[in-house]
Amino acid sequence: MAAVATNGNGNVDRIAELRKQANEELKLFNPFYSPTADSASDDTYKHAAYTPHLPVLNWEPLTEIDITDTDRGLFADPGKKSLFSAAQKVKNLTPAIGTEITGIDLRQLTPGQKDELALLVAERGVVFFRDQELNIHEQLDIARHFGPLHKHATTPIPKEPGLEEVHVVYNDAARRPDSSAFSKLELWHSDVTYEIQPPSTTSLKVITCPENGGDTLWSSGYALYSSLSPGFQTYLEGLTALHSGVAQAEGSRAAGLHVRREPIESVHPVVRVHPVTGWKSVYVNPGFTRRIIGVPKAESDVILNFLFHQISDNVDFHVRFSWETNSIAFWDNRIVTHTATFDFWPQRRHALRATPHGEKPESVEDYERRTGKAAKDRQIEIWKQHGVEVPQTKGSPRVLGYND
Repeated sequence: MAAVATNGNGNVDRIAELRKQANEELKLFNPFYSPTADSASDDTYKHAAYTPHLPVLNWEPLTEIDITDTDRGLFADPGKKSLFSAAQKVKNLTPAIGTEITGIDLRQLTPGQKDELALLVAERGVVFFRDQELNIHEQLDIARHFGPLHKHATTPIPKEPGLEEVHVVYNDAARRPDSSAFSKLELWHSDVTYEIQPPSTTSLKVITCPENGGDTLWSSGYALYSSLSPGFQTYLEGLTALHSGVAQAEGSRAAGLHVRREPIESVHPVVRVHPVTGWKSVYVNPGFTRRIIGVPKAESDVILNFLFHQISDNVDFHVRFSWETNSIAFWDNRIVTHTATFDFWPQRRHALRATPHGEKPESVEDYERRTGKAAKDRQIEIWKQHGVEVPQTKGSPRVLGYND
């Protein structure tokens, strides 16, 4: 290491310089907006073909595709008999979100079982499988069953040619998260919600796992909606919000990297309805939602801050998954947000994501107009299924005899 000039504050200056050099050597980064750079060549790593690669490619802007009535969950057996009968065990991990299935080899799924999986993910938010040997091509085949695949404008793709639709999640000793560059709150997100048609039934397979740490958490937008007062639910149903991909693109450009598609901003309903379940879900996230349209900024800030903290802080909405190598999760980006823990440095964590497009997000009003059906509150529907009397919420009592 080069010598450091000192003065009267020589020790302070030297410490500062050492810290600066150490930071540069470790490539401190914000894991949300700073893309993984091309990884160094390491032929000894068994998954070197799938390490991050950022080639200079240009992709056309995305245009809207009418897939509202083609969601595979619409074609599934509501009881999911084929999928469940093939499993050794099906366990709901919390009442609100998350199911783990054991005893199924995903390579053997029939088209009907894939449809039932799509319906289960739509209902439970996220579904987990362990010990899955399917390769990335087989993972992509399942993903394509759920819809046309998204190609990300800024994040890495594998070095192996022909896998431009794969999103690489990769961290190792060369990349230490910089806690001064981000807050844990802003890491909560639903993938690329700034797109015209954000993702639906997304999958992530971990192919190299740290000994411990690197967990992922998901939060249910259904449960968040159900937790709100009827008046606030109705108010939110009439709102839209701006989702922006600008910061993600700027993060790439600031790192000297190429952006493959120009960033866009889209306006989506604050409460959307899932096209298969008909259930209402809060649809904002700290990573990409910037403001509520048509209300004063102070009002927008308060509402979004409240919803963001409910997403991150209310553990009743959460499920947490501890990965093992060859674990895979399927989640519905329309109804859940997620975040990862960055507690495993300097270990390696490597995963591959396949991301189908969903329909254009649909508001309660638009869903009910299109289908002729009433959009539902998931929690109330589950209570009804179990014969539980639905609590009646009364209005606030009127305060009498008060003079200011």
